[in-house]
Amino acid sequence: MEAPTRHNVVVGSSPFVTASTKGRVLVAVPLLDEPTFHRTVIYMLQHNEDGAFGLVINKPTNESHVRGLDPWMHHLSEPQVVFDGGPVSDDTLIALAALALPTGDEGFTQLDNGISTVDLSTLPDELAESLQHLRVFRGYSGWSPGQLDDELSEGAWLVLPYTPGDLFSHAPNELWRRVLRRAGGPKALLAEAPEQLEWN
Repeated sequence: MEAPTRHNVVVGSSPFVTASTKGRVLVAVPLLDEPTFHRTVIYMLQHNEDGAFGLVINKPTNESHVRGLDPWMHHLSEPQVVFDGGPVSDDTLIALAALALPTGDEGFTQLDNGISTVDLSTLPDELAESLQHLRVFRGYSGWSPGQLDDELSEGAWLVLPYTPGDLFSHAPNELWRRVLRRAGGPKALLAEAPEQLEWN
């Protein structure tokens, strides 16, 4: 198996006529019947008139060794595995980090709330002092122009704020319920929905 592409995402901005989800999380509603996104929490990196993309942050894989990524693996936050970021470009690796201190190092691209993407072609020892948390994702979740807006209007997703701890949770399999409960009100009730939910 060939080594996957290391991808350093540079996030820009462009005019957008509706509310952007960038910098927030999408939480799949219990009735979303797409298996790929069942009970997912997606951290949104971009959402504008050109489309949208983000990373599923609650789907760890069993992949603990990736050729070409070994120098980074012991820097990963627990669980120390690659996460499934989504169905698009699964030969691409994207890394997110929480920084202990602000840095102007070229190995990081600042996003928000102290979160950055990491250039995995950089030697980890050059960046290790700045790292507080690190997560690597294989692939990402993407939407064509207007596609996510349609899904939002259909009620497939809730758009909620996140905490940096959500991105690097040691218990990612519990994250979907935890984010919903934190939202309070009717949204919190969704966290108690049974795993197999059908329309009445």
